[in-house]
Amino acid sequence: MRVAIVGATGEVGRAFLKVLEERDFPVDELYLFASEKSEGTELTFRGEKFKVRALNKESSFKGIDIALFSAGSGISKEYAPRFAKDGAVVVDNSSAWRLDPDVPLVVPEVNPEDVEHHKGIIANPNCSTIQMVVALKPIYDAVGIEAIVVATYQSVSGAGAKAIKELEEQTKAWCEGREMKVNNLPRRIAFNVIPQIDVFTENGYTKEEMKMLNETRKILHDPNIKVSATTVRVPVFYGHSEAISLKLRNPLEPEEARDLLKKAKGVVLVEDGYPVPIEVAGRDEVFVGRVRKDLVFEPGLSMWVVADNIRKGAATNAVQIAELLIGSPKAC
Repeated sequence: MRVAIVGATGEVGRAFLKVLEERDFPVDELYLFASEKSEGTELTFRGEKFKVRALNKESSFKGIDIALFSAGSGISKEYAPRFAKDGAVVVDNSSAWRLDPDVPLVVPEVNPEDVEHHKGIIANPNCSTIQMVVALKPIYDAVGIEAIVVATYQSVSGAGAKAIKELEEQTKAWCEGREMKVNNLPRRIAFNVIPQIDVFTENGYTKEEMKMLNETRKILHDPNIKVSATTVRVPVFYGHSEAISLKLRNPLEPEEARDLLKKAKGVVLVEDGYPVPIEVAGRDEVFVGRVRKDLVFEPGLSMWVVADNIRKGAATNAVQIAELLIGSPKAC
C-alpha cells in the first residue's frame, strides 16, 4: 500500500501520520508533500525519517494508492484530480469537493456505504459536522429528526497553527501586561469568544454555519432536514463542543436516547457529569452528555457533544475512510 500525505507539515498532516501509525494502517511506501518552503523537512513515521517533497515540483503521482489531503481548497482543486487521474484515491479534508454531487461525503459511522460510489475523490466533512452527525445518527435512525439548532464552541486549532500561536501569544501578553496583537482571527481570542468562523454570506450566516446545514443533508441523504447553526471560536486549543437541540419526528425519551447512544459506534456517553474539550483531546470518539428533554421542541431532545477536531474532526475520519477503501474492520 503506497500512501501519500499532501499538506504533511500542517496540524492535520502531522496528525495523519500519528493516526496511521496508531491504527497500524498498512503503509508500505510513504510519500510526503507540502509547499516549496517546507521542502526537505523531515518527519518521523514508525521510527523512520521521511523528507517532505515540494508538491509543485512533481509531474506524476503514478503508483500512489491512497492520498490524504489537508492543504486547503485551492491545492485540492488543482491536485486532487491529478492524483486521481494517476490512479490514487484521494481523501480530501478541505471544503473543495464536499458538495460536489459526484464526490461522496463520508463519515464511516454514519454513511460508510457511500464510499463505494467514488470516482477517485472522497470528501472529509467539516469537523463540526462530523461530530454532530456521529452523535445524532442513532437517534435519526430510531425516530427521525426534523430540525437541528446547534451552537458550536470551536477551538483555535480549527483555524490552523497560526491561530494556536496567536492564542498563546495573546495569553502571554495579557499575563505580562503587554498589548495583545490580532493577526489571524477576526477579533482578539484570548479571554474572549468570537461568533464568526469563516466569512458571512448574504443570509447573515457564515460559510461555516451553512456547511453544517448542507453537509448534514448530504451525509444523511435528507434534503429536508433543517439546521440552524451559530459557530463560535473560543479560547481553547483543541476540541470542539456543541450544544444541540433537536426537533424529532417521533417521541423519544431521554433514557431511550441514552440507551441508543451507549450502543452507537464511535460514541462515548458520559452519564456522570459531562465531557469537556481538555479531557477528550487526543481521543477519536465523539463524547455526548447532558441528554435531556428539550423545552421548546415537542417531541425534542437537547444534548452536549464534544470531540477532538484535529483527530475525529479531520485526520482520524480520513484514515477511517481509507480503512473502508481497503476493507479494514477497524474503519468503524
